[in-house]
Amino acid sequence: MTNTPFDVTIQVAEVTDAEPFPEAEKPELVKLWLDLGDKSLQSAAQLGYHHDPADLIGTQVLCATDLGSVRIAGFESEALTVGVPGDDENPVLVTPEKSVPLGGVLY
Repeated sequence: MTNTPFDVTIQVAEVTDAEPFPEAEKPELVKLWLDLGDKSLQSAAQLGYHHDPADLIGTQVLCATDLGSVRIAGFESEALTVGVPGDDENPVLVTPEKSVPLGGVLY
């Protein structure tokens, strides 16, 4: 990995699958399966407020990949998908403006 000014490694991934996660306690949680080029990870992200899970497939996202994992309602979340608050304070995905190589590190 290259050195970055961040305490975590944030990489580009492509969403290969996404589905609603109603069994989780947090509202609007979505299960994501992510392709980082050289590895695949899963992420549970609170994206249902602004994103339809079916529309996320094929989208490139940014995710923190070295924070460890957490089990949420039986689902292993291995990456933290990056978002920012929308007008309603609910998460909106941060995505590259153009298609970029998978696994690229934010700097």
